Amino acid sequence: MYKNGISYFGLILLILLSHMSLLAIILFRGNYEAVTDVGLLAAIVLGTDLIYFCVLRLMRQATYTADFALVLLLNMSVIFQSCFGGVGFAFKHYLMAVGAFVFCQIAYLLTRDAVVTERRKPIYYVLFGVLMLSILLFTGSRGIWIDLGFITLQPSEFLKPVFVLLCATSISAQQNKKKTLGFMIVRDNWYVYGCTVLIVLLQWWCRDLGSLPTFLAVAGCGMICRICYPRAKLSKKLIAGLCAGGAVLAAVAVKIAPAYVLERLHADIWKDPSGSGYQQCKALIAIAEGGWFGKGPGQGTLHKVAASNTDIVFSTICEEWGLLMALLSIFTILLILCTCLTNTPRSYYHACIVNGVVAVFVVQMTLNIFGSCNLIPFTGVTIPFISQGGSSMLTSGFLVGLLKATQSPLFHSEVKVPKKKKPALKKKRKATA
Repeated sequence: MYKNGISYFGLILLILLSHMSLLAIILFRGNYEAVTDVGLLAAIVLGTDLIYFCVLRLMRQATYTADFALVLLLNMSVIFQSCFGGVGFAFKHYLMAVGAFVFCQIAYLLTRDAVVTERRKPIYYVLFGVLMLSILLFTGSRGIWIDLGFITLQPSEFLKPVFVLLCATSISAQQNKKKTLGFMIVRDNWYVYGCTVLIVLLQWWCRDLGSLPTFLAVAGCGMICRICYPRAKLSKKLIAGLCAGGAVLAAVAVKIAPAYVLERLHADIWKDPSGSGYQQCKALIAIAEGGWFGKGPGQGTLHKVAASNTDIVFSTICEEWGLLMALLSIFTILLILCTCLTNTPRSYYHACIVNGVVAVFVVQMTLNIFGSCNLIPFTGVTIPFISQGGSSMLTSGFLVGLLKATQSPLFHSEVKVPKKKKPALKKKRKATA
């Protein structure tokens, strides 16, 4: 949070200059039919910046790091998505970005009161069950999307913030318990482990193993908070046992993994560059051809490949904007997440929320970038804020709202602070003659 107006207006200027520099690159190096296309994009992006800052000022929320991060990244993604295959305006992506702003405010208003939020734990379990049933009934083994005609939704994306809140409220209730590693951890958190197992089984059945590491990372960070935050006494034997148990679980997972997963892990994409390895070969070629500074916005050819603006968006940015711009975008997200981690949390509950949200963002970015660079097979996971996708954008906005709530000065609105009574003035006794 920022205590003075100088830092506030300084951040506004920094964000405006960042977006103006991207628009200048489009103007001088972009592939556009008319200058009015660039002018329209510039007017919408910069106008959105100014409107959002004014709204924050009117709502007296002009001191939160998360808000500046959100407007910086979302409008940056609007610029990127508007240039793939030629400069224009990605209207649908812009609407999803506005929706992410709205979801951020909703999450902030719902979770800024820490005490009230922790009391809503039964509601989180109900939402968890409803989302799991929606995946089971409406998608199932047929896929992971719900088609409503005008929009397609991915229930597993909305499950992420619910799972973060569920883990945070459950683990923060054990704040005063002994910080140790043993059977007591499993006994106290059997419901968290149970929900994690249900997610694993359902994702396995739906063949959506790409998002599975995200949920496991949230549960793992929750357990780390339970064991190690703020201090813990860990013996070498327990740490060795934990590592051995993790290795055994990994070996079992590899053994029981479906055949198609093992084939993708051991496949050589260059043996069939026009068949099964087509996407990854094109993604690697695009990164190499883009170089440090790229071909220019709208000058690339990777947009003709399927999922160029979602699964392999990192390669698309590298081709058109250059590896330098792609790395700057990723490091910007990481810098914001590190800022949220290094800020002193107001409570044990807020520490659990921050760790869970950061785990979601970091794991998703890692899976997407590693898939684009052929270090792992494609997982179908998006880069938060950058990739196109309505469910992903709305979920990312809601998660940023949770980060914003951890910075809120309001801890419990129901606590009434007693007013200090002014001491009664002692009347001076008049001296009797």
